[in-house]
Amino acid sequence: MPAAPRTIDVARVIDDRGLDRFNYLLILLSWLITVFDGFDMMMISFTAPYMRDELGLDKPMLGNVFSAGILGMMVGGFAFSYIGDRVGRRRTIVAAAFAFGLLTLATAFARSYEALLILRFADGFAIGGMLPLAWALNIEFVPKRMRATVITIIMMGYSLGSSLAGPVTVWLAPRHGWEGIFVFGGVCTLICAVALAIWLPESIRFLTSKALKPDLVAATLNRLSPALDARAEDRFVLGDEQTDTGNFTVGKLFEGRLAILTPLLWLGYIMSTLAVYFKANWGPIVYEDMAFSRETAAYVSSFSGVMGAVLGLTLMRFTDRFGPFAVAVYPLCAAPVLLAVGLLPMNPQLFLWLSVISTTFVGGAHFGILSIASVFYPSAIRANGGGWATSIAKLGGIGGPIIGGYVLSSGMPIVRSFAILALCPAILAACAIGIGLIVRRGNPAVLPGVAVAPRARRAL
Repeated sequence: MPAAPRTIDVARVIDDRGLDRFNYLLILLSWLITVFDGFDMMMISFTAPYMRDELGLDKPMLGNVFSAGILGMMVGGFAFSYIGDRVGRRRTIVAAAFAFGLLTLATAFARSYEALLILRFADGFAIGGMLPLAWALNIEFVPKRMRATVITIIMMGYSLGSSLAGPVTVWLAPRHGWEGIFVFGGVCTLICAVALAIWLPESIRFLTSKALKPDLVAATLNRLSPALDARAEDRFVLGDEQTDTGNFTVGKLFEGRLAILTPLLWLGYIMSTLAVYFKANWGPIVYEDMAFSRETAAYVSSFSGVMGAVLGLTLMRFTDRFGPFAVAVYPLCAAPVLLAVGLLPMNPQLFLWLSVISTTFVGGAHFGILSIASVFYPSAIRANGGGWATSIAKLGGIGGPIIGGYVLSSGMPIVRSFAILALCPAILAACAIGIGLIVRRGNPAVLPGVAVAPRARRAL
C-alpha cells in the first residue's frame, strides 16, 4: 500500500544542508555567464578610445553610448524580472543569455553613432534581467546563512569579466580592431548560453511558492537529499514564507517594513551604481587625459576592479554574520580617500596609488549593496525585488556616464572628478546604516520572505 502523502518544508530541507556538487555546478554556471555579462558591459569603456578615433565620436556622444546600454539594462531588468517571476528563472536566464550573446556579436558590425546607440540599448536590455535572476536562483538553493557569500562569489565573475575587458582589448584591438573584442565576447557568451540550456535547474523555492510542477519539485529535492524520497503526491511548502500564487504588483515591494527598506536599498544602490559606472566608463579616458599611457590606463582600471572583487568577497562573511551594517564599511573608507585624491596636490605616482585604493573601495562597496539586494523579498517576488532594485539603480548608471561626459568637458581640472565622486559612497554608507537600524529594531524573520540564520540573528 502506498505511503500517505507528506508535507515537506522545502525551505528547511535547503537550510539544513550544506553546499554540494549541485550547488557548485549552479554557482559555476552563474559565475561563467556573469563573467561575460561584465565583459560585455565594460569592454565598451576600453574600446571607446578606438571607437572615438575611428568613428569620430566626442565625449558627450561616448557618454550617450555608455548610457544607452545602461538604459537598456534598466528596462530589461523590469521586463525579465517580471517574466522570471511568471514563467520561472531557468527559461528566462537562458533566453537572455542567447539574446545578449547575439547582440554583442552584432555590435562588431556597427559603423555609425546611431547604430551603436541602438545596439547598446538592445544588448543592455537582454543583459538587464540576467544578474537579479541569477541571484534569485542561487539564493533559492542555498542556506540563508550563506546567501551573501554565494552572491558575491557569482558577482566576482562580473568583476573578473569587467577586469578582463582591459587586457583583452590591449591584446586583440591592435591586431583585430575594436570589432574583434565584440566578436570574442559574443562567441564566448553563446557558448555559455548553450551550457546554461543543458545544465541550469529551475528554482524549487519558486515552484513551491507558486504551487507549480510538484513532480519537478520532488525530483529536485531527491537530487539534493536522496534519503528524503519525495514524491509528486507530497505537499510542498515554504515554512519561512507564505505561498503566493497571485501576480506581482509593485505594492508588494513596499509591504510591512519593506516600505522603508526598499527606498533605502534603491537610493544606496543608485549612488553606488553611479560611482561604479562613472569610474568604469570614464576611468581609462581620465587616466589617459592625465598623461598616463593607454596601456597603463587599461591595466590600472582592471586592477582596481579585481581588487574591488577581492574586498567584496572578504566583506561577505561579515555581511552574512552582522547584516547590513557591514555594508557601510567600504563606502566610509572610500569617501575621504576620493576627496584627498580630488583636492590635494600630489605627485603622479602617489595619485595613481591613491586613485586605485579609492576606486577599489568603491568596487568593494558595490558588492556589499548588491549582496543584500534580493534577500529581503519572498521567493514569489524575489526576482522582481532584486530586478527592480537593480533596474532602479541603473538611474545612477545612466547618470554616471552622462554626468561624467559633461564634467570632463566643462574645463574643470579633470582630477576634481574624484572629489565629486566622493558624494556617492557617503550616501551609500548612510543608506546601509539606515537599513541596519531598521532590521535591528525588529526581528528580521518577520519581514516578508526573510528568516535570518541563527548566527546572524544573534548578531543583530
